[in-house]
Amino acid sequence: MSGSITRIDDLQRYPIEGQEGLTWRPVRRHFDIQSFGVNAYTAEEAGQRVVEEHREQDGHEELYVVVTGRATFMLDGEEHDAPAGTLVHCPPDTLRGAVAAEPGTTVLGIGAKPGEVFKPSGWEWTFAGMSLLNQGDEQAARREFEAGLEAYPDAWQGYYNLACAEARLGNRDEAIDNLRRAAELDQAVVTKYALEDEDFASLKDDPDFLAIARQTNAAGPAS
Repeated sequence: MSGSITRIDDLQRYPIEGQEGLTWRPVRRHFDIQSFGVNAYTAEEAGQRVVEEHREQDGHEELYVVVTGRATFMLDGEEHDAPAGTLVHCPPDTLRGAVAAEPGTTVLGIGAKPGEVFKPSGWEWTFAGMSLLNQGDEQAARREFEAGLEAYPDAWQGYYNLACAEARLGNRDEAIDNLRRAAELDQAVVTKYALEDEDFASLKDDPDFLAIARQTNAAGPAS
């Protein structure tokens, strides 16, 4: 099989809601890479996010490459100037995040977990599904959510995010069914997040929603 070439600017764009202008460019999905994760993030304006603030607490390590523009990285609370050509290595559990310091900044992120066979993360389908939903393409969004559930049928995240989408679309029964399944898989996270999640605004007074969201595990309430 021969290789293939594309430009970052030609990749599909997925604006990510609630992430200060973060726009995901799916490199791994474009090439169907199966051995490591790799994605690009672009900010059109200075001050927009190019790496969401997070920790990799499951052993993943990441390398970021500033491809164009200039970024400001925060690593465990310390600020770093990162012009184009900068490499930023983040061992597991490093608190990291970055914003664009110049318009047109693009950062490439590469990651995997040492010693394990790579498997695409479930967030890819969630990012794509929610972004497509925000863009008004319900059918494409549903395909993404369904693909995510097929890949991770026993993970709460896919059902929870599909419940969010159904609630936003006004599909009460479907939202409740998916939220209930998410709670069956991890009641603690549903208890922790559902009541404050704006996606469930249409269900805030629904008895079934409240019953699911307010349940606790036998070990006690979520913290």
